Amino acid sequence: MKIDSIDKQILSILQQDAQITNVELAKKIGISPPAMLERVKRLEKNGIIKRYVAIVDPLKVSKGIFALVSVSLSAHQLSSIDQFTRQIKKLDEVLECYHVAGEEDFILKIAVSSIEEYEKFILSKLTKINGVSKVNTKFVLSTVKYNTKIKIE
Repeated sequence: MKIDSIDKQILSILQQDAQITNVELAKKIGISPPAMLERVKRLEKNGIIKRYVAIVDPLKVSKGIFALVSVSLSAHQLSSIDQFTRQIKKLDEVLECYHVAGEEDFILKIAVSSIEEYEKFILSKLTKINGVSKVNTKFVLSTVKYNTKIKIE
Protein backbone atom coordinates (compact mmCIF):
# COMPACT_ATOMS: atom_id res chain seq x y z
CA MET A 1 0.00 0.00 0.00
CA LYS A 2 1.32 3.42 -0.90
CA ILE A 3 0.80 6.16 1.66
CA ASP A 4 0.36 9.78 0.63
CA SER A 5 0.97 13.05 2.47
CA ILE A 6 -2.45 12.95 4.17
CA ASP A 7 -1.79 9.42 5.45
CA LYS A 8 1.56 10.61 6.78
CA GLN A 9 -0.12 13.47 8.65
CA ILE A 10 -2.69 11.06 10.09
CA LEU A 11 0.04 8.69 11.28
CA SER A 12 2.07 11.52 12.79
CA ILE A 13 -0.89 12.84 14.78
CA LEU A 14 -2.10 9.41 15.90
CA GLN A 15 1.38 8.53 17.18
CA GLN A 16 1.19 11.56 19.47
CA ASP A 17 -2.45 11.12 20.52
CA ALA A 18 -4.24 7.89 19.68
CA GLN A 19 -7.33 9.07 21.58
CA ILE A 20 -8.03 11.99 19.26
CA THR A 21 -11.53 11.76 17.86
CA ASN A 22 -12.14 11.17 14.19
CA VAL A 23 -13.80 14.62 13.94
CA GLU A 24 -10.83 16.38 15.60
CA LEU A 25 -8.36 14.51 13.38
CA ALA A 26 -10.34 15.39 10.25
CA LYS A 27 -10.46 19.05 11.29
CA LYS A 28 -6.68 19.18 11.92
CA ILE A 29 -5.90 17.73 8.52
CA GLY A 30 -8.67 19.45 6.60
CA ILE A 31 -10.73 16.57 5.25
CA SER A 32 -14.26 15.37 6.04
CA PRO A 33 -14.83 12.99 8.98
CA PRO A 34 -16.13 10.18 6.70
CA ALA A 35 -13.03 10.48 4.47
CA MET A 36 -10.85 10.45 7.60
CA LEU A 37 -12.53 7.35 8.97
CA GLU A 38 -12.07 5.59 5.63
CA ARG A 39 -8.35 6.46 5.57
CA VAL A 40 -7.75 5.32 9.16
CA LYS A 41 -9.61 2.05 8.54
CA ARG A 42 -7.50 1.48 5.40
CA LEU A 43 -4.28 2.11 7.38
CA GLU A 44 -5.46 -0.38 10.01
CA LYS A 45 -6.56 -2.99 7.47
CA ASN A 46 -3.19 -2.83 5.69
CA GLY A 47 -1.27 -3.27 8.95
CA ILE A 48 0.34 0.17 8.91
CA ILE A 49 -1.47 0.94 12.16
CA LYS A 50 -0.92 -2.22 14.18
CA ARG A 51 -2.81 -1.32 17.36
CA TYR A 52 -3.59 1.45 19.83
CA VAL A 53 -2.04 1.27 23.31
CA ALA A 54 -1.69 3.21 26.54
CA ILE A 55 1.87 3.99 27.62
CA VAL A 56 2.07 3.23 31.34
CA ASP A 57 4.54 4.92 33.69
CA PRO A 58 6.60 1.94 34.96
CA LEU A 59 7.46 3.65 38.25
CA LYS A 60 3.79 4.05 39.10
CA VAL A 61 3.16 0.33 38.66
CA SER A 62 6.31 -0.72 40.56
CA LYS A 63 8.32 -1.87 37.55
CA GLY A 64 11.07 0.74 37.74
CA ILE A 65 14.11 -1.48 37.25
CA PHE A 66 15.03 -2.00 33.63
CA ALA A 67 17.78 -4.22 32.33
CA LEU A 68 19.21 -4.92 28.90
CA VAL A 69 20.06 -8.59 28.83
CA SER A 70 22.16 -10.10 26.07
CA VAL A 71 21.68 -13.81 25.49
CA SER A 72 23.87 -16.26 23.59
CA LEU A 73 22.55 -19.61 22.44
CA SER A 74 24.60 -22.79 22.30
CA ALA A 75 23.18 -23.70 18.87
CA HIS A 76 22.21 -21.48 15.96
CA GLN A 77 19.93 -23.70 13.91
CA LEU A 78 16.53 -22.32 13.02
CA SER A 79 14.86 -24.80 15.38
CA SER A 80 16.94 -23.51 18.33
CA ILE A 81 16.14 -19.90 17.52
CA ASP A 82 12.44 -20.70 17.09
CA GLN A 83 12.33 -22.56 20.39
CA PHE A 84 14.00 -19.65 22.21
CA THR A 85 11.71 -17.01 20.70
CA ARG A 86 8.59 -19.06 21.52
CA GLN A 87 9.66 -19.26 25.17
CA ILE A 88 10.65 -15.58 25.41
CA LYS A 89 7.23 -14.48 24.13
CA LYS A 90 5.68 -16.16 27.19
CA LEU A 91 7.72 -14.15 29.73
CA ASP A 92 5.91 -11.05 31.00
CA GLU A 93 9.12 -9.45 32.26
CA VAL A 94 10.41 -9.21 28.68
CA LEU A 95 9.22 -5.97 27.08
CA GLU A 96 11.27 -6.26 23.91
CA CYS A 97 13.35 -8.97 22.27
CA TYR A 98 15.71 -8.40 19.38
CA HIS A 99 17.48 -11.08 17.35
CA VAL A 100 20.84 -9.45 16.59
CA ALA A 101 24.06 -10.00 14.70
CA GLY A 102 27.30 -9.92 16.65
CA GLU A 103 28.68 -11.63 19.74
CA GLU A 104 25.26 -12.22 21.30
CA ASP A 105 22.22 -13.71 19.63
CA PHE A 106 19.46 -11.77 21.36
CA ILE A 107 19.05 -8.59 23.37
CA LEU A 108 16.13 -8.37 25.78
CA LYS A 109 14.71 -5.37 27.55
CA ILE A 110 13.16 -6.46 30.81
CA ALA A 111 11.24 -4.64 33.53
CA VAL A 112 11.11 -5.82 37.13
CA SER A 113 10.24 -4.29 40.48
CA SER A 114 13.35 -5.35 42.41
CA ILE A 115 16.76 -6.97 42.16
CA GLU A 116 15.22 -10.03 43.82
CA GLU A 117 12.62 -10.25 41.05
CA TYR A 118 15.41 -9.89 38.48
CA GLU A 119 17.38 -12.71 40.11
CA LYS A 120 14.29 -14.94 40.13
CA PHE A 121 13.67 -14.13 36.45
CA ILE A 122 17.24 -15.03 35.46
CA LEU A 123 17.55 -18.17 37.59
CA SER A 124 14.09 -19.67 37.27
CA LYS A 125 12.98 -18.51 33.84
CA LEU A 126 15.61 -17.24 31.40
CA THR A 127 18.41 -19.70 32.08
CA LYS A 128 15.90 -22.56 32.18
CA ILE A 129 15.20 -22.08 28.47
CA ASN A 130 16.88 -24.89 26.56
CA GLY A 131 19.92 -23.70 24.61
CA VAL A 132 20.75 -20.55 26.60
CA SER A 133 24.51 -20.67 27.08
CA LYS A 134 25.41 -17.16 28.24
CA VAL A 135 23.58 -14.21 29.79
CA ASN A 136 25.01 -10.73 30.31
CA THR A 137 23.05 -7.95 32.01
CA LYS A 138 23.36 -4.19 31.97
CA PHE A 139 21.07 -2.29 34.35
CA VAL A 140 19.58 0.96 33.08
CA LEU A 141 20.55 3.88 35.34
CA SER A 142 18.39 6.43 33.55
CA THR A 143 16.52 6.78 30.29
CA VAL A 144 18.03 9.59 28.23
CA LYS A 145 15.54 9.24 25.37
CA TYR A 146 12.37 7.23 25.03
CA ASN A 147 10.14 7.61 22.02
CA THR A 148 7.54 5.42 20.39
CA LYS A 149 6.95 7.78 17.46
CA ILE A 150 8.35 6.75 14.06
CA LYS A 151 9.34 9.71 11.88
CA ILE A 152 7.42 9.43 8.64
CA GLU A 153 8.86 11.20 5.65
